[in-house]
Amino acid sequence: MEKKMSGADMATRFNPQEIEADIYKAWEESGAFTAHRVEGKKPFTIVMPPPNITGQLHMGHAMDCIMQDAPIRYHRMKGDPTLWLPGTDHAAIATEVKIVEAMAKEGLTKEGIGREAFLERAWNWKKEYGGRIVHQQRKMGISCDWTRERFTMDEGCSRAVREMFVSLYEKGLIYRGNRMINWCPACQSAISDAEVVYKDVPSHLWHIRYPGADGSEGVVVATTRPETMLGDTGVAVNPADERYTDLVGKNVILPIMNKEIPVVADDYVEMEFGTGAVKMTPAHDPNDFEVAQRHNLEIITVTNDDGTMNENAGRFAGMDPMECRKAVVEELDKLGLLVKIEDYSHNVGFCYRHGDTPVEPRLSEQWFVKMKTLAEPAIAAVREGRTKFVPERFSKMYYNWMENIRDWCISRQLWWGHRIPVWYCDDCGEQIVSREDPTVCPKCGGKLRQDEDVLDTWFSSALWPFSTLGWPDNTEDLKYFYPTNMLVTGWDIITFWVSRMMVAGIECMDETPFETVLIHGLVRDEQGRKMSKSLGNGVDPLEVIEEYGADALRFSLVMGVSPGNDTRYSKDKVEAARNFANKVWNASRFVLMNVTERKAFDLAKLETADKWILTRLQEAVKDISDHMEEGDFGLAATKIYDFAWSEFCDWYIELSKSRLLGEEGESKETVKAVLLFVLENLLKLLHPYMPFLTEQVYKYLPGTEGFLMLQSWPEYKEEYVFTADEEKMQGVMEIIRTIRNLRSEMNVAPSKRTHLMLLPADGWADTLRGGEGYFKKLAGAEQVELISDRSDATGKNVSAVVEAGELFIPLGDLVDFEKETARLTKELENLKKEMARSNGMLNNAGFIAKAPAQLVQQEKDKLEAAKAKAAALENRIAELKENL
Repeated sequence: MEKKMSGADMATRFNPQEIEADIYKAWEESGAFTAHRVEGKKPFTIVMPPPNITGQLHMGHAMDCIMQDAPIRYHRMKGDPTLWLPGTDHAAIATEVKIVEAMAKEGLTKEGIGREAFLERAWNWKKEYGGRIVHQQRKMGISCDWTRERFTMDEGCSRAVREMFVSLYEKGLIYRGNRMINWCPACQSAISDAEVVYKDVPSHLWHIRYPGADGSEGVVVATTRPETMLGDTGVAVNPADERYTDLVGKNVILPIMNKEIPVVADDYVEMEFGTGAVKMTPAHDPNDFEVAQRHNLEIITVTNDDGTMNENAGRFAGMDPMECRKAVVEELDKLGLLVKIEDYSHNVGFCYRHGDTPVEPRLSEQWFVKMKTLAEPAIAAVREGRTKFVPERFSKMYYNWMENIRDWCISRQLWWGHRIPVWYCDDCGEQIVSREDPTVCPKCGGKLRQDEDVLDTWFSSALWPFSTLGWPDNTEDLKYFYPTNMLVTGWDIITFWVSRMMVAGIECMDETPFETVLIHGLVRDEQGRKMSKSLGNGVDPLEVIEEYGADALRFSLVMGVSPGNDTRYSKDKVEAARNFANKVWNASRFVLMNVTERKAFDLAKLETADKWILTRLQEAVKDISDHMEEGDFGLAATKIYDFAWSEFCDWYIELSKSRLLGEEGESKETVKAVLLFVLENLLKLLHPYMPFLTEQVYKYLPGTEGFLMLQSWPEYKEEYVFTADEEKMQGVMEIIRTIRNLRSEMNVAPSKRTHLMLLPADGWADTLRGGEGYFKKLAGAEQVELISDRSDATGKNVSAVVEAGELFIPLGDLVDFEKETARLTKELENLKKEMARSNGMLNNAGFIAKAPAQLVQQEKDKLEAAKAKAAALENRIAELKENL
């Protein structure tokens, strides 16, 4: 243990950059973050939402960090066995895109180097960049158990994924099918419903005539995607639509492709939309696919994996969709079959990873999870309160998703990820789903090939709360730390991740994965805009830490922020938090320069101010602890700020100075003991938010050993609550505040001393008599006199009424009548000039005629305000002249 330092060793200013790295290193190397199982004690557990290995710390991550670290540090100090389990996600698509981009710069492609060589590059990428965000998280001061760090593709998590897949397959809940899926041309992979973001897009509705095969006029269809007509295999109308009764069962000619397609009747068609006749493209629209199944229509795909038109598109093959759309519309116009074009706005699905890439509904053979039966117990768990959302309003988003859930497409056309554990025998057609890699076909002994696809990243993430603790093995960690207590996450991944963890946790562990889902909002810029690369308004948290320190950033992101609400990042907030850190540092230094040894205080010897601060401390302990338990970390931070700044620094330290400077004796010893006691508890309450500052100050406290982060959280103690004395002190403080306000309003110099007369209210005489020293020290009083009647306050006085009574100060003590009269006279002259200017403008017919009405009204309002102020100044000058 290093040599104990004292307040005399404290730097004159707090410099976070000099101490943060060393403190963090000391915490980690000492094992302070490591979780331990303690028999008979209930643990507090959080599993970290695993950031992508492609990631870099952004303000959302920083918010995540503080909202998980604060409760972790709180529960650790409470004595709960505390585990915050960290880890990272392999992020299949995002990582593969990065690697492919890097390879392209070398002139290489995936297909060119082959799967094995590509995966070798992927693991090297993980090794090189995977630790980057972890390093950045450490800069935030997060106290997670790095000895248990996990990765979604480490050996244990991969075994859990294999077990989950095979188990669901054996239960008939995973199947392979040729179904309509969402295809992202940029990812060149299937994506799930949760990964599609819908936006309202202005477009057109094209009305196209499909001539009758019998030479009749045929039918006019309306479509938002004319390029897909190349894959049409039918036209549908509503059976109740009398306009098309004669057409049903006949054929029409598909323009450009010049082939006959049938007209079918189906209830799916809305008679009011467009012309009431809808083209059927079963391979590129989920609703058309359903109609095609019912009417046995042909299914023709007309796009490639990259979104371009394929050979089924005829001479349009190779074009991108927009290019094809333009060419098809031009061709229809030439043929005289383009009836009209209407402006039309409609919802279009986009890939959430590639915001500008429209998703292509497409028929494809993929692997799916049947979600309906799995979702039911997960819905019930929230309805029954076994898992609760904070704020509760976000449960609606969860219910909406889960109650309307469709089968989950889990296969992805990628190489980086958990490869689907399915093998095929081309000799006999056998399909093997296995927990272990088979070598030959068990049926015919033939050679096997594994499915080329990998699983959706969210499949492995769904298992995170228990795969990280050792499942499918029934490990001691799993038995002790599962289910976890709290999940801290943003509302935007309730559908992606929270819902799937709920499903997986109940399916595999028969228990929900967490008790509370604490939702936080987005960190926006000062104008309330979402931070993004395109707007260029993102702020790098590490740059903020470099300038202001981690504690300032942490505190600025959480103070006053309600659960679920967005917050605006601003430099002003960080500077305010930095100023708060400096305030606590300077107050601590003052205390420790005056208090060099630890002594207990005697309750019988406490003075009113001591009892007041001890009572305020107990209220702070109670309120902050309650807010921490409820997950309202923003309110807890505000409470500690108010207590530290306003009550301890601005009041109690100031109240203590006269006693510290006085003669040695009981009063001096008592105030020293109380100062140290309150300071130590303040540091503990602040520690979850400002861990570096508080840990550094704690080193200087006399009689302390070890880390502050491992000390006990303050407990509410009834014996330190002195309600009557607190009220007395509040009365004294109200008088001081009132006098300060009066002096400020009258521009009284701080050095000017006054005669203070106090007329106590019933029961307040002893309190006011005991407050004489405070009034002299903090309210500029030279003499304090208690009077028994209002008539005792003779002469011209300034007075005020407060709870403790009335106060009177001779006007002459506050004001130099000649100087004040001269100052006010000059102010009145300036005001009259301004009024003359306003009058001139308002009497100018040209100004009134040309200026906007709003500007004219502003000028009138300004003039009225100036008149009122001038009248007040004239009255004040008249009063002063009476005293000259």
